[in-house]
Amino acid sequence: MPPASRSTTRLILVLAVAGFASTFAGRSVEPLVGVLARDLASDPHSVALLSTAFALPYALIQPVLGPVGDALGKERVMTACLVVLAAALAACALVSQINLLFGLRMLAGAAAGGVVPLALALLGDRVPMERRQVAIGRFLVAIVLGQLSGSTFAGLLEAEIGWRGVFAMTALGAVAAVGATGFGFERGLSGAARRPDFGTALKRYRAIIANPRARILFSAVFIEAIAVFGIFPHLAPLIEARGEGGPREAGLVLAGFAVGSLIYSALVGLLVRFLGLRMLAAGGAICAAALVTIGFAGTWQADCAAMVAMGLGFYMLHNTFQVQVTEVAPQARASAVALHAFSFFCGQALGVALIGGALQTVGQIWALAACAGAILLLGLATAHLLARPAPRGA
Repeated sequence: MPPASRSTTRLILVLAVAGFASTFAGRSVEPLVGVLARDLASDPHSVALLSTAFALPYALIQPVLGPVGDALGKERVMTACLVVLAAALAACALVSQINLLFGLRMLAGAAAGGVVPLALALLGDRVPMERRQVAIGRFLVAIVLGQLSGSTFAGLLEAEIGWRGVFAMTALGAVAAVGATGFGFERGLSGAARRPDFGTALKRYRAIIANPRARILFSAVFIEAIAVFGIFPHLAPLIEARGEGGPREAGLVLAGFAVGSLIYSALVGLLVRFLGLRMLAAGGAICAAALVTIGFAGTWQADCAAMVAMGLGFYMLHNTFQVQVTEVAPQARASAVALHAFSFFCGQALGVALIGGALQTVGQIWALAACAGAILLLGLATAHLLARPAPRGA
């Protein structure tokens, strides 16, 4: 294997461990909504906002972590964030009040915000554009496995180890990631640390946002996150309300999304070769069909099958957006990816509240039909808009 290939493989493996731990922590709470509501004497719709408590700080920290990562070194910042993430998750296992759990999930979300976005920026720095989508697709396997493990293990093991044990498992995953990044990054590649210049960062952000292609990408992931992820924390209470089970069934349904993502990871090379940017239109259509299926509130097995399709469709959209955003500002990739993550997680945080309100006012069918229409139009529009050549100098 050529030295460059070995270096890229090593980088992907290290980033994979970190990405797994971050995503595992984020997804593990969703199957536990009903159990946490009962044990901590709270309303399930309120407990579902624990996902927002993780996602919103994840989003809001991005404009800070972008320039900090560019200045101090993405590897250093990622390792520090993983240390904070491990501590916050360990504390979650010890709480007995819902308000304290919300606070710790916010801290964990802010810390997790320094993992996947900086990992994508590192891949943008180290992997040539012609190989980048496949490299990001390989890294995506770890993200997907984190989603799969977080959703499935949390639901299946809650009966054996309790929700406190689930949080302890997420903390152990973060500790493993600290070790991987602390010892796995190649020395000397991050460069000398320098003082973050937030004045320059603001100018850089203005320049990035002035790029029409960047505005398309940031708007797209905001809408995408609302339409796809808004329903996730509400699935466990909905399945329980239909009398079809509890955390176990909810975990299996949520795990379907990760299985679909793994299918995407296996097919990414073929999809890029044969579809190119038309993958966006196809992904939007697949997600729309899956959301409509879930909207009709059949069995949990049908929901699981729909989530498999939605995982495939979502990553056909999202991974294409991620690759495009790594070229928006090649000299400030961490900042560009940070704005991208900011838009995505703002949408995810808002989506949970919006879909929760829609479920209580217009019902499951109409709430998810609206999401299906939005994601279908998004896929068609971005396939058309991003097919245009990027402006010179952008």
